[in-house]
Amino acid sequence: MAPPAAKADRAPREPRRETQPAANVEILDPIEGLALVPASEATGASLANELVPVAEPQVNDDAGPSAEQQINGTEQDANAARPERRERRERVDRAGRPITEQRAAEMAAEKAAAEVAAAAEAANAPLENGADGRDGSRDNRREAGGSGFGDRRENRADRFERDNREPRDGREQRFPRNDQPRENREPRSDQPREPRNDQPREPRNDQPRNGQEPRQDRDNNRNLTREERYAQRDLQRQQRALNPDGTPRTDQPQREPREPQQQREPQRPARQDLDLVVPGGGTFELMPDGGYGFLRSPYYNYLSSPDDIYVSPQQVKQYAMKPGDTVICTIRPPREGEKYFALVGVDSMNGRTVEEVRDRVPFSHLTPLFADQRMKLSTKSSQISTRVLDLFAPIGKGQRGLIVAQPKTGKTVLLQEVANAISENHPEVYLMILLIDERPEEVTDMARTVKAEVLSSTFDETADRHVKIAEMALDKARRLVECGHDVVILLDSITRLARAYNTVQPSSSRILSGGIDAGALQKPKRFFGAARNVEGGGSLTIIATALIETGSKMDEVIFEEFKGTGNMELQLDRKLANKRVFPAIDIPASGTRREDLLMSKDELSRVWVLRKFMSDMTATEAMEFLKDRIKGTKDNEEFLISMNG
Repeated sequence: MAPPAAKADRAPREPRRETQPAANVEILDPIEGLALVPASEATGASLANELVPVAEPQVNDDAGPSAEQQINGTEQDANAARPERRERRERVDRAGRPITEQRAAEMAAEKAAAEVAAAAEAANAPLENGADGRDGSRDNRREAGGSGFGDRRENRADRFERDNREPRDGREQRFPRNDQPRENREPRSDQPREPRNDQPREPRNDQPRNGQEPRQDRDNNRNLTREERYAQRDLQRQQRALNPDGTPRTDQPQREPREPQQQREPQRPARQDLDLVVPGGGTFELMPDGGYGFLRSPYYNYLSSPDDIYVSPQQVKQYAMKPGDTVICTIRPPREGEKYFALVGVDSMNGRTVEEVRDRVPFSHLTPLFADQRMKLSTKSSQISTRVLDLFAPIGKGQRGLIVAQPKTGKTVLLQEVANAISENHPEVYLMILLIDERPEEVTDMARTVKAEVLSSTFDETADRHVKIAEMALDKARRLVECGHDVVILLDSITRLARAYNTVQPSSSRILSGGIDAGALQKPKRFFGAARNVEGGGSLTIIATALIETGSKMDEVIFEEFKGTGNMELQLDRKLANKRVFPAIDIPASGTRREDLLMSKDELSRVWVLRKFMSDMTATEAMEFLKDRIKGTKDNEEFLISMNG
């Protein structure tokens, strides 16, 4: 290790000027003996890094000693014998300015902040030279004769010697680093300038470019509006075109005035939003998230389609919409960026005004009753199937009927005849036909044959689609019943609907015989159990078909679950269908609960007599007997009267 270079000889120090102790000086540090000059007494000389003695107070010799002098006289006599102390220097910063009390507090705060920042930076620094991030400099310091952990503070004499040492190796003297804020730094030597003091800068005295006048200060334009800036620029342009005496300048060419440009026509938007409204309608479906919904079209079986009408959450609350509401409204076309038609206003809901719909009673709070209003199904004398139903299995408003049928017994044709009879004899009833998991050709035939709303989901569709269409149909029927309407749903078949619910049902540990989940039949039962006659007006009639003897254990379990839930049951016999005897109705096994509420006493007594007469007959013999007797009469009343003869 090379020995340290010898220090250059220091310049002789100038003798310190002897001054009297400064008056009214507050001692801040008793160790260093530094005095702080109040900010109000800081003079220009002190700012020039000079020690200014405080002027001694003038004493009037004629006047006697003051009270303060008398009190301090004793202390002055006592201190006279003491040796004279060194003169205390004013505490100044690195720029040579006196440090006031306020500035001392700021410097202490800045020093503390710098230490905290340095500690944080040292903690976040990557480990380069060792596991603990320390290099060998500490060992080098120890070899040089230092412990590395000694007191790093320097006394004021050592600091003064370090700052005033001669430059080494012919290099210029390095001034101490100035870490003070910008406003406290001394001006640069290359370009002296005064402190800004938050005042706008003076314009530079540069030469004008290309013979132009120097640009004025633009700081004043910050608070001007756009029109004021334009006017100011025009005024400056006019002033540059004139001499100081007001005559036009000839050293530069005059600009020709610009011709006024014609006002451009506003560009037409890419797409004009038409403010027209058109009539529309649909069945409301509420989305599970967001509170908004859509009006679904019946032409798409109430599924998502381009004809959907968007209903905002505010409109849902405004009109008190529920899932299944049939809405007649006005809509507007979709605007740019929109996908669906938007609801503008509501004309009616479920055949009622908006005010009437607000006061409706929820469907679950309605009182169910037995069916007491009969729906007559007889239309023509040759329509034997509907005439047999009127005699042995009458249907009333609010009936919950179950048609138990084997495959190929003519249940679909029977449903068509019942639907046509209801639409013809009871036009006030809203008729819906729901075909679940059926063949597509039967759906087309049903839609073309029956004057009713046909909702279908063929067997090639998913189980989710089956369930969604069924729930939409049920919600619509409930909303109509709440508003006092009579609704009839013909379902084919409830067995396949239960299968669809079993498919979409999450699997559980409770599995019934046939592979049916224990909770899968709850929703089909709720669908079938919604049929009821409501007290105060309105009814929901559901006539559903159930399949038996299909070779599937699941179908048998489903039928057993729904066997006792209906209040009307109609049995179809496969033996009659094989003999081509239609309708293939098993009369002894068919009937209606509380049929006395639907039939008169005279008609009821005659039907009972007829049942007793056919009790000993088989299903085939009983049906053939009825067909022979009914064909010769015009209607059922004539047939019952002819029994006496």
